[in-house]
Amino acid sequence: MASTPPSARTPTRRAIRIGSRPGPWKRGPVLAPLALLLGLLMLLHAKIPNRIANLGSLAETFLPWFGLFIPVLLAGALWRRSASAVVALLLPVTVWLNLFGGLLSDKSHPGSDLTVAGHNVGADNPDPAGTARDLAASGADVLALQEMTEQARGTYEKGLAKTYPYHTIQGTVGLWSKLPLSDTRPVDIKQDVGPLGDTKPVDIKMGYNRALRTTVAADHGPLTVYVAHLGSVRVNPRAGFWTDSRDRGAQALGEAIAAEQNKRVVLLGDLNGTMDDRAFADITSQVQSVHDAAGDGFGFTWPTKFPVARIDQILVRGVEPESSWVLPATGSDHLPVAAGISW
Repeated sequence: MASTPPSARTPTRRAIRIGSRPGPWKRGPVLAPLALLLGLLMLLHAKIPNRIANLGSLAETFLPWFGLFIPVLLAGALWRRSASAVVALLLPVTVWLNLFGGLLSDKSHPGSDLTVAGHNVGADNPDPAGTARDLAASGADVLALQEMTEQARGTYEKGLAKTYPYHTIQGTVGLWSKLPLSDTRPVDIKQDVGPLGDTKPVDIKMGYNRALRTTVAADHGPLTVYVAHLGSVRVNPRAGFWTDSRDRGAQALGEAIAAEQNKRVVLLGDLNGTMDDRAFADITSQVQSVHDAAGDGFGFTWPTKFPVARIDQILVRGVEPESSWVLPATGSDHLPVAAGISW
């Protein structure tokens, strides 16, 4: 019986291998479902339940970073030559751009009637005097500070006195202004210490008064300003993503803003959360983020060395956002934020 020559065997085997390979629409059977899952996760983030370890709020806190999975999946799809995975990636790309594409462009406008700024100066700030100098040079007409300790309070008062003739301090938050202030009072935002006894010393110091309300006598009319520092959040093995104190504060702050008679309101504060988080619905339904309306980029503010989230906010009602930006780092673990607004 005659045998097949070796020279004829190789093309035959190659043809068999090529014929047995899955087509481009069948390659990458795992990548395509992962791409669809990623898109659905971002699209339906509001449906992720908070009943289990507050997973919904945790996902919404870092929602923009879900976009990093897109190039990873795309690289895998190209390596596997999977047409189905490439097409499936259209869903997360479309959803991500719909959610955050607007932040990629500069929406600021030149000029404003008033510049406001806010900064969590940090209880462990090693250089409060330097921080005060930097903030005084920021050009802000109204400056809000959070997380001031008793020891550093006098340093901030002294360092900001020349630039800001008017100021008020309520507990660990304060407001400095180039314009007169009136009708100042603390705001009860129902803060307490952290979960299961897991607290920082600063939480105990700040358990009593972390918000204020005042009126700035601006040239175009009175402007109500709220300054707030909501409770810290924790990732705890037993409590999960613990946000109870912050969420109660957000609800109380939303009620205070809802009861505010003045149509023009600015909220400056470290809210310990992003505005994508459902916990702030009572606030975001009444005031809008200046950075979302007139910012450039994501404007992440925490932590200073590698910011991953914008938890320091400027929110307004009844005035027009013109611009929003992040100021250079100080001795704090937060970056300062500033915005220009007009009547």
